[in-house]
Amino acid sequence: MFTPPVTMKRRQLLALGALAPLLAACGDESSSADLQLQFMYWGSTFEQKAVEKMLKAFEQSKPGTKVKPLFTPDEYDVKLNTLVASGGVPDVGYVPMAMSFRLAEQGKLVDLFPYLDKYPQLKGYLPDAYLWNGPDKLHGVATANEIELLWYSKSAVEEAGIPAPPAQASSAWTWDDLVRHAYKLTVDQSGRHPDESGFNPKRVRQFGISSSITYAAAWYGFLRSNGADLADPTGTKCLLDTPEAIQVFQNLQDLIYEHRVAPGPGQLAATGDDVPGTNILLKTKRVAMVVDGHWSLLDMNESKVDYGIGVLPRYQQPFTTSQVAGASAVFAGGKHLEEAVELFAFHLDPRHVDLYAQGLWMPQERRYYEDQAAVDSWTKNGAHPPEFRTAVVDYARDHSVPDLRVRLKNLSAINSDVLTPALQEIETGKRSAAEVLKAVTPQVTSRMRGWQHTQEL
Repeated sequence: MFTPPVTMKRRQLLALGALAPLLAACGDESSSADLQLQFMYWGSTFEQKAVEKMLKAFEQSKPGTKVKPLFTPDEYDVKLNTLVASGGVPDVGYVPMAMSFRLAEQGKLVDLFPYLDKYPQLKGYLPDAYLWNGPDKLHGVATANEIELLWYSKSAVEEAGIPAPPAQASSAWTWDDLVRHAYKLTVDQSGRHPDESGFNPKRVRQFGISSSITYAAAWYGFLRSNGADLADPTGTKCLLDTPEAIQVFQNLQDLIYEHRVAPGPGQLAATGDDVPGTNILLKTKRVAMVVDGHWSLLDMNESKVDYGIGVLPRYQQPFTTSQVAGASAVFAGGKHLEEAVELFAFHLDPRHVDLYAQGLWMPQERRYYEDQAAVDSWTKNGAHPPEFRTAVVDYARDHSVPDLRVRLKNLSAINSDVLTPALQEIETGKRSAAEVLKAVTPQVTSRMRGWQHTQEL
C-alpha cells in the first residue's frame, strides 16, 4: 500500500484522498477467470460514452477479456503521476504529451517498435503521429491528428457582405485579406466599424477575429507560413527574434490594438478568466471568426451553430499545425502485455470508435486521408460539412506542420519559465513584439535541448 511521506503537503494529501478510488480500481482483481485490463483516459462526457462503447467492442472481440475504464476528467497529470509513483498504473491510456517523453525516459512506457510488424495498422500512421524517444524506440502516438482551422459564423459573414473564408489551401487569404474582412465583421454597439468615425472599442458587439497569441498551436502554423520557426535545425537556438517571427506576433498584436478587430485579454470572459467556447462565441456572434482546433466540430454540431470551416490565412505558403493532441501509450509492468498492445491498436481504429465520425477526432492512419472509401467512412455523414474534404482532410495531408509539443524537448519548462509570460506581455500590448521577442530569445535558447528524435518507418 502506498504511504505518503510525513513531509507531504496538505494539498498533496487531499489529492491522494481524491485518488483513492482510482488506486483501488487499478489494484482491483476480479474474482472471475477473465483476463483484466485497465484503460485510463480524460475527456468530456461524450468522449466517455464513446470510449466505453469502444472498450465493450474490444471485450466482444476478445472473449474472456474484460477492460475496466478509468475515466479521469480532472487533474489527470497529478493522478497519473501518483499512480506511477505507487506502481499502480493502468495497462493502456492517455498520457499528457510532455509527460509521455519523461515516462518513456524512465522506462515506464512500453516500447512499441517491436510490435509494428505484428500490427500493420500501427505501421501505417502519419509520420508525425509517432512519438520517438530514441532510434527504434517508440513509446506511443499522438491520440488524434487534430489541426487548427478558421471557424466562422455563416450569418455574420453574409451580413457583412464579404466572401466566406476559403476552404482550399490554394485559395487561402493573405494576412491583409484577413484584416480587411475582419474590419467589415467588427461592429460596436452603435453599428460602427473600426475604420469609421465614432467607433467605440470598449463597447464592441461583435469582433471580427479571435486568434490566440499565447497558445502555440494557434500561431505555429503562421510562423512556418512566414518562413520562420521557433528553433534552428539543431533545436538549440531560438529564432523568435528573426524579422519573420516578429512580423507574425506583431500582426497578432495589431489585430487587437491597431486594427481593433480582435478581443484583448478579458474582453470575452463572461466571469473571471473563463472564455466561452468557440461554438458559443460564433452562435452568439460575439466573434465572427475564430482560429481553433478541429475538435470544435463536435461542439458546433451539438450546439447547432450555423458555422463554416476555412483554412488559415497564409503568408508565403499555407500551413496549419497538426497533431495537437495528447499521447496514447502502453504502460510498462502490466501482466498482459500482448493484450494491452492489442487494446492500444484497437482504441485508435476508426472502425471501433465513434469519435471520428462524430467530429471530435481525426484519424492517424494515412489511408483515411488518401483512399476515397476510407475518407468517406469517417467524413461522409451529417456531422461533417461539405467543405470538410478540402478544408480539413486535404489541408491536413498536404499543408501541416507538427505541433511543437511532439517535437521540441523541454518545451513545458520553456513555456512556463519564459515563453508564455513573454507572449502574455505581447498580448497586453504593453510592449511591441520586437522588444519582447528580442529580450526573451536568449532566455529560450539557454533552456533548449534539441528536437525530439524522428525516423522513417
